[in-house]
Formats: sequence, structure tokens, C-alpha cells
Amino acid sequence: MQSLTLTRPDDWHLHLRDGVNLESVVGFSAEQFGRAIIMPNLKPPITTVAQAIAYRTRILNALLDKTWHRTFTPLMTLYLTSNTPPDEIRRAKEETTCPIVACKLYPAGATTNSAAGVGDIREIYPVLDVMQEVGMVLCVHGEVTDPEVDIFDREAVFIDRVLIPLRRDFPGLKIVMEHITTKEAVNYVWDGGRGIAATITAHHLLYNRNTLFLSPNGATGLYPDNYCLPILKRENHRRALVDAAISGNPKFFLGTDSAPHAALLKDTAPSCAGCFTAPAALELYAEAFEAAGKLDKLEGFASHFGADFYGLPRNTATVTLARAPWEVRKELPFGDATIKPFRGGETLPWQMVVRR
Repeated sequence: MQSLTLTRPDDWHLHLRDGVNLESVVGFSAEQFGRAIIMPNLKPPITTVAQAIAYRTRILNALLDKTWHRTFTPLMTLYLTSNTPPDEIRRAKEETTCPIVACKLYPAGATTNSAAGVGDIREIYPVLDVMQEVGMVLCVHGEVTDPEVDIFDREAVFIDRVLIPLRRDFPGLKIVMEHITTKEAVNYVWDGGRGIAATITAHHLLYNRNTLFLSPNGATGLYPDNYCLPILKRENHRRALVDAAISGNPKFFLGTDSAPHAALLKDTAPSCAGCFTAPAALELYAEAFEAAGKLDKLEGFASHFGADFYGLPRNTATVTLARAPWEVRKELPFGDATIKPFRGGETLPWQMVVRR
């Protein structure tokens, strides 16, 4: 196969940052995707409808000089805290000028800018009750932060300790388990009945935890460019993710979790967690699906299933990928600094060439 045309895909999990950094990165996602769910973990976080409206305005303003600004729709989220008032969920659901499609649960301390997150899930039960009532989706960073739990086990433990009781108490609440990384998460979502789905990143489909200690040129040592949270897992978990992504099961769909950080902050200790995949997001997914011999399954995963779960219409525009090897740039401007794209300096086999 030399080319592949897809319904224009959506990114159901994206970080854009703010200010000059937002201006540096938003164009990459707008070029590839029709819509994206924008994560709210700014400093300070996006916790109110008014803040979400203002942030969306900044995103759209940052796109004004970009070619594809008229065809990209940011879908906003609210960051849940222990102090989130239930009425804020009603205001979000009723908002007509700014699409607020979900709320994000960050366990306090689990990842970048999550310090204001939730310590005990029971603290936000009144909020979750309203979310269930009005049909607001809950997006979950599914890891416990208990220091006694090994970092490679935190997702599986989250399912047992938090997610299973949560779904028992709120059976009508729609939940997206974000950026899943383990076979336990795959199995739980697969067998979890209606109302639960999961996003999967390109980097978790392509890499296992060995790549934390192996650079592209084969040198061994700590390689912070591949450090992300949830952390990369063993090869058997990566294979489980691939099997889920290529299965055609509509519970699994694309979410890049593209997370930009300045190169200096990635390369110095303590390194920031996140992979900036936006400049080559769709090409990376195509590589993963082709390696599994299932390019024909990419369109459903990338373009159909997420929209269906969120109750939104599928896009009508298309994009075309061609087998046209190209090299990902090693560095790009990032506000007053630089940023290193994921797989920078490497040659990818697929390239997006047409957008209609």
C-alpha cells in the first residue's frame, strides 16, 4: 500500500500549554486533526467555565495565522479539585459558546501540574453525581500515587482501588481511562460493559520500557526523551495495547497525550514527563498499525470511535498519508526556548500529504 486516505481524525487527549508555548505547538495538531480534547492542567489549572472559555479563546487566537485554523475545533475540559462546586458542572453542560465535553480527574501528584488534583475520590462524589445526571464524561488519569506502590504497577492498582468502586457507585457515568499502558487496563476496558472507553498513545504502541535506556543510535544510558507518565511498560503490555488498538473494538481510540516541554527541562534532572508527538502524530500511529499488519483498522481507531463515544458527529473531511519517508526535525522553536519532537532526527515511513 502506497497511500491511505482516512476520515479526518480527532485527538481525544492533547496538551497545548499556554502563552508563547501554546503559539509554538498548536499548529501541528490543527494541521492533522479536526478536533482535540484539550487537557486543563495549566498553572493555574482550568477549573471553571469562565477559565475554559478564556483558554479556548487564546487557543483560537494562536491559530489565526495558521493555514488550518478554520477547520480545527478545541474541545474543552475542566480540572476537578476537591473544591469543585457541583453547579459548575451544570454551567459547563449548559454552556453554548464553548464546547466543554468532559472533566479531568488527576490524582494529586500523579503527573505534570497535578498538585491541585484530588486526594480522595470520595471528596468529589457530589460532583460525579451531577456529571452522571447531566451526561458529562469523566476523563481519568488512572494511576494511584501511593509511594508504596511500584511505579510500574500504579495503573493496575488504580483499577482495583479506585475505578472498580467508582463505577459501582456511579454506573451511569461515562468514563475514559486515558493513555492506558497495561494489559490489565486493556482487559478491564474490554470487559467493562458500556460506558467505559480508553485512549492509547502512539508512543505506548511503539515503545516498551527498554527504550528509556536506549537512544536511537543504540547507545545505552538514561534517555529522557522517552520518559512519560504513565511510564512505558514491559513488552507484553505494549503488545496488549497494540492488540486493542487494531481490534476494531470501538472502546479504544486515539489520544496522543502529546505533552510539550522545553528541551532543557527534558534533558536535566528531574526530567519533565511527556513526549511531544504532535509534529508526526498520525504518521506514528500509521507506523504502529502497519507493523501489526492492520493499516485497515487505523481509520476506525483514529477517526470514528472517539467521536461515537462522545456523541459527536464524525468528521466529513479527509486526510491522506503517503509512503514518503521524511525526517522529523531534531528541534523546533518553543516560545523563548526549543523543544525536541518525539523521534526527532529519525526517518518515518509515512507522511501526511493531502487534507480535504
